[in-house]
Amino acid sequence: MTDLHYLQLLARSYPNALAASVEITNLEAICCLPKGTEYFFSDLHGEYEAFRYLLASASGVIREKIKALFGRSVPVAEREELATLIYDPDGCLTKAEVDHLDFDEWCRVSIYRLVLVCRTVSSKYTRSKVRKKIPKSFSYIIDELLHADTEENKERYYEEIIDSIVATGMAKPFIGQFCALIRACCVDMLHIIGDIYDRGPRSDLILEELCHFHDVDIEWGNHDIPWIGAALGNPLCVASVLRRAMSYNNFDMLEEGYGINLRPLSMFAAQVYGNDPCEHFQPHLLDQNIYDPVNTTLAAQMHKAIAILEFKLEGQVLKRHPEYGMESRILLPRINFEDWTVEVDGARYAMNDQNLPTVDPKDPLKLTDEEQGLMNQLVASFQYSHLLKKHLQFLMTHGSMYKIVNGNLLFHGCIPMKPDGSFEDVVVDGKPLHGRAYLDALNAKVHTAVYAPAGSKQRADAQDYLWYLWCGPKSPLFGKSKASAFERYFVDDPATHVEIYDSYYALSEHRETCEMLLREFGLNPKRAHIVNGHVPVKERIGQSPIRGDGLLFVIDGGISKAYQKQTGFGGYTLIYNSHHLALAKHKPYGRIRENLGDSAPEVRIVEVMPNRVLVGDTDTGAKLREQIEALEDLLTAYRAGSIQEQNL
Repeated sequence: MTDLHYLQLLARSYPNALAASVEITNLEAICCLPKGTEYFFSDLHGEYEAFRYLLASASGVIREKIKALFGRSVPVAEREELATLIYDPDGCLTKAEVDHLDFDEWCRVSIYRLVLVCRTVSSKYTRSKVRKKIPKSFSYIIDELLHADTEENKERYYEEIIDSIVATGMAKPFIGQFCALIRACCVDMLHIIGDIYDRGPRSDLILEELCHFHDVDIEWGNHDIPWIGAALGNPLCVASVLRRAMSYNNFDMLEEGYGINLRPLSMFAAQVYGNDPCEHFQPHLLDQNIYDPVNTTLAAQMHKAIAILEFKLEGQVLKRHPEYGMESRILLPRINFEDWTVEVDGARYAMNDQNLPTVDPKDPLKLTDEEQGLMNQLVASFQYSHLLKKHLQFLMTHGSMYKIVNGNLLFHGCIPMKPDGSFEDVVVDGKPLHGRAYLDALNAKVHTAVYAPAGSKQRADAQDYLWYLWCGPKSPLFGKSKASAFERYFVDDPATHVEIYDSYYALSEHRETCEMLLREFGLNPKRAHIVNGHVPVKERIGQSPIRGDGLLFVIDGGISKAYQKQTGFGGYTLIYNSHHLALAKHKPYGRIRENLGDSAPEVRIVEVMPNRVLVGDTDTGAKLREQIEALEDLLTAYRAGSIQEQNL
């Protein structure tokens, strides 16, 4: 029996037996509807255009719905045009206005077809839920069109609405709003398995898109965590994210997106490295900057300047935190400035760059006065970025180290493991932890970094730990022996560049390991799955995204252009609807943009549900059952007279 005090509070919303009964009926009915479709993305790495397209197209599902509806009645070219209209209404409408002599008639036909598509994709939802998704501008009209019947007395009404929309010149904005509703109905829940930031050009735009999505969660990746630290003003995190942005020529995101003032860095770099070709710091030119094209020579100089700053700050943090066990990564003091060699992992190697004017051989980790002044300016610029502050808050309210949702365990990288298959103990705040307890402690640590009192040691230490989560060997977001950035810049010998993966990555290929992991998180291996990102799936060499005998899906397949030479394709989306789990394998977005008609992904059903999954079978259903039980207890209380009915 539900607590009487709670029932009294519930009675404020349902003041009599009739109200409680109606709501019970409503909730029971919702539980019998098919579950909404969940989409899983990973490792977006700033590829905004590709992500926007995949989200808008529901990873090819919209094209399949159109084919199912119109496959026998509408030519292929018109079906492709309709799909493109839903994905990109502004672009398609502009083109259609030129291509079609009778644009008004084209709009009428398109609206009729959009109505049919929308009825199909919204059929699994209640009218109330659909209404909440309808854009406000045309909410009444769209609602009427979606629920108009074929009776003679309504048919003319239906036609008149569409004619009036066209006649008043409102067809273009109306079509745009209708397309937005279709897209919203196709993706009910969105899961981002980490790494929104770095490499690609516009991570900021991806975050903005996610901020406006109706139901989204984020499992932080190692490329996301240091951005949280940078937004908080941690100097090492600031230097770390700037170095990677410089590395991939991402000036638009920094300056146009977040308003970061890079002029002090450019002036410093030009002054210190003006005569240095910075050969090993040339940026990867995957994308051109639109708003602020930076000379590649200057970009390389800025890249080197911030890299040296990062290595100095890194060494300082590691000296403050011997508990990280990363003393061997304090590399600047290991340089012999006489013969220009450096000690890496116990061996000495020749350095390919001997121009380090800001590094004092007597105190290599000390920042010069100019460097300290520069860092102060850069830190302030990050702290005062309003958009970055907004995105920080979003990452905290919608993000976590892991998530359990509808029987699936989501986390970005790994769970540290020993070669024998047991969990690795990792000391956090003096306590050895492993498995779920370790990830829970790290989740608390991230919140401490953000919400602990300003100026406290607790907050400062937790912010340093954000950097450890980026590249620490026992970080579940990273899971490698080291991040070999220093070696890749300064040492030619490839032996120093090797990063050894945690045992998890090999062990998780096996079913017994996946079963152990699922049980660790309280899940039944017979009905649950693990979803990871972090490590690109290289199908070219025979790797599969499906591992552990179907219990584990690795969906980092290369949305990022930086990986596509290795993977050969444009990434994966995992799709979980009421019928099945499916993997969509995408073409590189560059190819899609050039030929939208050749954009269909390769969709493979990987698991068919034994019975159609209903809302009642989901986490939402469990919450609804709790509400139903409480309402039934309230109904009993009304009938027993223990709570007085109101508003009869």
